[in-house]
Amino acid sequence: MKKFKLAIAFGLILAILFGCYQSFAAECNDISDRVLRLHILANSDTDADQELKLAVRDRILEETSGIFNIQGDLRAAEQNALDNLEFIRQVAQDEVNARGYDYTVQAELTNMLFDTRTYGEITMPSGNYDAVRITIGKAEGHNWWCVLYPPLCIPAAQPKEELSDVLTESEMKVVQSNPKYEVRFAIVEFFQFLKAQLFGDDGGTTAIEESSSSEAISSEG
Repeated sequence: MKKFKLAIAFGLILAILFGCYQSFAAECNDISDRVLRLHILANSDTDADQELKLAVRDRILEETSGIFNIQGDLRAAEQNALDNLEFIRQVAQDEVNARGYDYTVQAELTNMLFDTRTYGEITMPSGNYDAVRITIGKAEGHNWWCVLYPPLCIPAAQPKEELSDVLTESEMKVVQSNPKYEVRFAIVEFFQFLKAQLFGDDGGTTAIEESSSSEAISSEG
């Protein structure tokens, strides 16, 4: 009888924990559905290629600030990205060529899996996010990313204020949590990547539309 009661209690605890996870996971999914990210992949991890990646970053942010720092919702930001995708690619390609490299630059608006990342006081949970993805050469180096919508990439951005315009109060609590003390972030990330493996997705991307060439606040990873 004692073992039976313990089993019942254990089952109830698991049910409560699973319920909490489901609620938290749903909020994480909602966050990923409200954000557009910029993702830049370096050719390799050599110092020169990493410096080139950052130079491309600076050039893109400088020349596209007017594209994304506008009023509108996520769909408007994505349409702006699509309308200017070839321009963004050309800006990146020009910077690569100007620095003496012959790497080919590709640009696409895609949906891709990100792991949990923190910068400053903001944590973006693991999930599939729409992103403007720039690849340089072989794209085998560490990446750099930021948030294009809401426009957190611009130097004058105030992350909390910008995000509070598009996220609910409960979602803001999620992005302001510290992942070092949030086991739920790790659990969500585990299930996100497990799901990707089970469905044959290795964390790659699904293109929304590619450029015609066939080809602030931030973090590196």
